[in-house]
Amino acid sequence: MLLGLQGATVRFGGRAVLDGVDLDVAEHEIVCVLGPSGSGKSTLLRAVAGLQPLDAGRVLLDGRDQAGVPAHKRELGLMFQDHQLFPQRDVGGNVAFGPRMRGVSKEQRREQVGELLELVGLPGAARRAVASLSGGEQQRVALARALAPRPRLLMLDEPLGQLDRSLRERLVVELRELFGRLGTTVLAVTHDQGEAFALADRVVVMRDGRIAQSGTPLEVWQRPESAFVARFLGFDNVVTATVADEVAVTPWGKVAVPAGSPQGPRTLLVRPAGVLLTDAEDGLRCTVLARTFKGTHVTVRLRPEGAPALEAACALREAPEVGDTVGVTFDRAETVVLADGEYAP
Repeated sequence: MLLGLQGATVRFGGRAVLDGVDLDVAEHEIVCVLGPSGSGKSTLLRAVAGLQPLDAGRVLLDGRDQAGVPAHKRELGLMFQDHQLFPQRDVGGNVAFGPRMRGVSKEQRREQVGELLELVGLPGAARRAVASLSGGEQQRVALARALAPRPRLLMLDEPLGQLDRSLRERLVVELRELFGRLGTTVLAVTHDQGEAFALADRVVVMRDGRIAQSGTPLEVWQRPESAFVARFLGFDNVVTATVADEVAVTPWGKVAVPAGSPQGPRTLLVRPAGVLLTDAEDGLRCTVLARTFKGTHVTVRLRPEGAPALEAACALREAPEVGDTVGVTFDRAETVVLADGEYAP
């Protein structure tokens, strides 16, 4: 295991912003730490980097305790949201900074800068001024600079946060391919779930300084373990339920759930794709409150009589109009009985 956190704890003013976190990152693995503001994800990154001392616990790199090891000796690459490029240096000077500090010869630095700029899609840009670069180009230069010292672990803090969505979506695909080609081990933090799910081999969701769930993007998406995780991922159809065998009794009526679901008082998630629209006489009677175009589908907000609102996803041509009355049935395959029983209203 390249990186290990054991009981990592950081307190500010007596409050634990990182609360006994255990986390391992294998060599060549890409791990994205995801969570809302204040969840502790950036503090975790700073603790690994040596920029924030621990109040308790350990950070291990290759099994060696990093207590007392300063940030510049941990052989880590750091890339921040605001790039932190040196404005007085050109692109080549920025990328060459790390190797120069390590005593690499001028000729080797020039060769390495050329290779890295080619790698990040900026061939021949070594002499360009930093101020002349677009946001996306600055992000690429920051990445090349972080990779130049050939770190064992590359750490990214909201790496694409300042870029517009279309550029972020394009760059995250390029980053995933680049890290795979280089075999880079990556620990990234972000609040953007789309970015994390596209980039990561493993997603770690944090809440109040603790890990709420860890798994592959598919595992976390398909099987959120708590109402907090479900709602953080954008799922709104979350209600209390009582489960017996393969049926959940909910405010929406009886809903079929998968075999083997946890039993008793629980919390139920129904993904929007599992809210099926039908004739008003054939299901749970609902009024259409709103509809939102999402590009590939339409999200429809529904108000059942005497029950919490529902969100459905349907094709554009099949989407009802605001004010229409429809019926709703539920697809068992798109329901999840949350294991912890917590309910987040």
